[in-house]
Amino acid sequence: MEHIHGSDGSSSSSQQNPKSTAKWAASLENLLEDPEGVKRFREFLKKEFSEENVLFWLACEDFKKTQDKKQMQEKAKEIYMTFLSSKASSQVNVEGQSRLNEKILEEPHPLMFQKLQDQIFNLMKYDSYSRFLKSDLFLKHKQTEEEEGDPPNAQTAAKRASRIYNT
Repeated sequence: MEHIHGSDGSSSSSQQNPKSTAKWAASLENLLEDPEGVKRFREFLKKEFSEENVLFWLACEDFKKTQDKKQMQEKAKEIYMTFLSSKASSQVNVEGQSRLNEKILEEPHPLMFQKLQDQIFNLMKYDSYSRFLKSDLFLKHKQTEEEEGDPPNAQTAAKRASRIYNT
């Protein structure tokens, strides 16, 4: 349900920067690339008691960028202890969890958590992300955005659109 006029994008010169909520709504990837989006998504997940999913995903992203072997080992252990071990404080729910043990930490490599990260990404994408887009938290942010700093003509269009879609 996107309300973007001018399919070739030529008529949207007044909308040089699409609103962040529009970007977030376009894909979970966009949401996770935007620090503000991550912040809002975390607030939402906290309410759903599943914030550990996005924290795990972010930790894996950070881990993949780690070059230093020693640092990699430390971060791998931290990710394991925080999210994957049976005693983890913020345990994520991934397949094959019971088979995961500290042995994986002996030979850390940048993509060692990739499979698990993908699982969690899909879990968020098909579960919490779709609920996030319907949540008050997201909708209020979107509304605030629409009311702020729009050129007058775009504002009335947005208002009209919201009237049409909120009936």
